[in-house]
Amino acid sequence: MARRKKIYEGKAKILYEGPEPGTIVQYFKDDATAFNAEKKDVIDGKGVLNNRLSEFFMNGLTQIGVPTHFIRRLNMREQLVRSCEIVPLEVIVRNYAAGTMSKRLGIAEGTQLPRPIVEYCYKDDALGDPLVSEEHIAAFGWASQQDMEDILSLALRVNDFMSGVMFGVGIRLVDFKIEIGRVYEGDFQRLIIADEISPDSCRLWDIETGEKLDKDVFRRDLGNLTDAYSEVARRLGVLPKTNVAKPTLIN
Repeated sequence: MARRKKIYEGKAKILYEGPEPGTIVQYFKDDATAFNAEKKDVIDGKGVLNNRLSEFFMNGLTQIGVPTHFIRRLNMREQLVRSCEIVPLEVIVRNYAAGTMSKRLGIAEGTQLPRPIVEYCYKDDALGDPLVSEEHIAAFGWASQQDMEDILSLALRVNDFMSGVMFGVGIRLVDFKIEIGRVYEGDFQRLIIADEISPDSCRLWDIETGEKLDKDVFRRDLGNLTDAYSEVARRLGVLPKTNVAKPTLIN
């Protein structure tokens, strides 16, 4: 499709005006960042894989009645999504201790939590996306009490779906991050899943070996990130079993 006006460029994606009012074209870059962009690289094929995997997860959520911004994939790097107002929060669901939770609370990585724990971070790169409480969210008007109830419900439904799908292909869903968007239909507002769901925003460990199949491969220099993401895509049937190592051939 013809290139349209750029709206926003983030660390992993570029947003362009969509072909119809109320739509946006979301372009997945190959850029990889970690530690609030202190570590950067370009990983060939990462954007292609994240585009296909996010499409897979968003379609799956739609099928079980979870509303998302996803409309359709346009090509190997772009998808058409619904324009929405992003709630300025990162919503994190944790099933096992890992990453910042392990450091913060002194819990060994891989420890199963008593139940899924939902955390919220304020979206601000300059501040390092700080952890916030529901009291902060209410006090600063980032979301209403009804919004928070709906966000919690959406997050746990996504967790149920994702945990089951990943378990079915031998992968443990350790934790994940989602973003929530507001859409307006007349005077009525509803919340939907926005941004992306991919190995960039999840921790995924092989159930048998504990091998990491997510962005921790890049964060911790554990191997080839494209290989890890390709393995997730292969298990889910998103890419064919042959030629998964060269996703950039179909760019």
